[in-house]
Amino acid sequence: MDTPLAFPDPLGWTFDPDILRRHDRPGPRYTSYPTAPHFHDGYGAGQFREAIARSNASARPLSLYVHVPYCTSPCFYCGCNRVISRDRDKGAPYVDRVLAEADRVAPLFAPGREVTQLHFGGGTPNFLEPEQLSRLVEGLRQRFCFSGDTGRDFSIELDPRSVSPDDIAVLAQLGFNRASLGVQDFDPAVQQAINRVQGVDETLAIIDACRRHGLRSVNVDLIYGLPKQTLEGFARTLETVLAVRPDRLAIYGYAHMPHLFKAQRQIVDAELPDAERKLALLGLAVERLSAAGYQYIGMDHFALPEEDLSRAQRAGSLHRNFMGYTTHADSDLLGLGVSAISRIDNSYSQNPRDLKDWEARIDAGGLPVWRGLELDADDVLRAELIQQLMCHGRVDGHALAARHGIDFEQYFAVELAALQHLAADGLARYHDGVVAATRQGRPLLRLIAMCFDRYLQAPQQPARYSRAI
Repeated sequence: MDTPLAFPDPLGWTFDPDILRRHDRPGPRYTSYPTAPHFHDGYGAGQFREAIARSNASARPLSLYVHVPYCTSPCFYCGCNRVISRDRDKGAPYVDRVLAEADRVAPLFAPGREVTQLHFGGGTPNFLEPEQLSRLVEGLRQRFCFSGDTGRDFSIELDPRSVSPDDIAVLAQLGFNRASLGVQDFDPAVQQAINRVQGVDETLAIIDACRRHGLRSVNVDLIYGLPKQTLEGFARTLETVLAVRPDRLAIYGYAHMPHLFKAQRQIVDAELPDAERKLALLGLAVERLSAAGYQYIGMDHFALPEEDLSRAQRAGSLHRNFMGYTTHADSDLLGLGVSAISRIDNSYSQNPRDLKDWEARIDAGGLPVWRGLELDADDVLRAELIQQLMCHGRVDGHALAARHGIDFEQYFAVELAALQHLAADGLARYHDGVVAATRQGRPLLRLIAMCFDRYLQAPQQPARYSRAI
């Protein structure tokens, strides 16, 4: 692995189905390192408070994530932590409890630490009625110091089936400037198979409303590998979506894991595309997005060249966390609500995944910390390395070694040897202290990162994760 390094073109990848087929295997998505399965219940509220106290010395800005678990109907492909209910009245007590959690957490942070990023995820955040959502956002604004800078990111995930253009006006008034819309596929047969029937016109009307009301970025989620999905049908979906040029696109591969996600047991295995067709669906998406001028960000994300993610990638300031790819690298992440995860200083903490457990902890008056992890020096080192790989497709070992006081080649001798099987297929290169993905290797970034993950030494670990493609 001593050939001169040619860095990958940041605007795309070289789609090679033979290589993808050969290397497709389960692995973490690396929204954190160490990954969430390694959190433990020995980490509690005391460690959480200590982490916040340490972080206050840095005066870093804050990112807030609020998890809203409710959905009115189950989408069979979904692997998110959600609660199915048609009773919209459940939103009010949920808002009360999130604000109660904020009451206990906000005073722990030093005054003046600005919130530069706010994200509502789920579930379906717009399960909350507009007045409930307004009360929650304004309540958080009273408890935290919201940034007034135009560069702040206030984003929300939306189900176009249960939001109206008038609701978008309310979101804009609350300060939201980004929205992410779930589409998956417009093919009626696919929608029936996944229990998500959604009209084209109603979806495009929401995208139009987002733009009319001044939201600066709209993301659309699509999924390949769904039951009854065909190249022809997916091509029509891509054509429809690309015609309105969303600022960002996420093209996720469906991860069929019915042993972990009960809703997926409703999907008929025989209706799923085989491995060859799934690769063909991905290839079609890459071809169409590349032709439309979208920049490949990493994993399954694309953005227009002048969108903030693309700018951040070119500037070297892109970041990845539990909210996905983001431009706010130098911030502490605070999660509120059931199952929410925080990254404060060099520690992770997570709230209970079970709604009743989270509610009971809130009602008892304490901090609802369920489990977490304090990172040691090796974790911090590898987390930085994997972060750079996932965001930029490369890591400068010399610079990393200087920051952490190590000899890069000596410290990672075993890992660099493991990288050779990817280098042999032209997926990664190592030269003069720099590890980098090639154009062929960019869709397999997490496999390159896995070479440096010391928690994956046990052979059973990858079974917890979805496949790379």
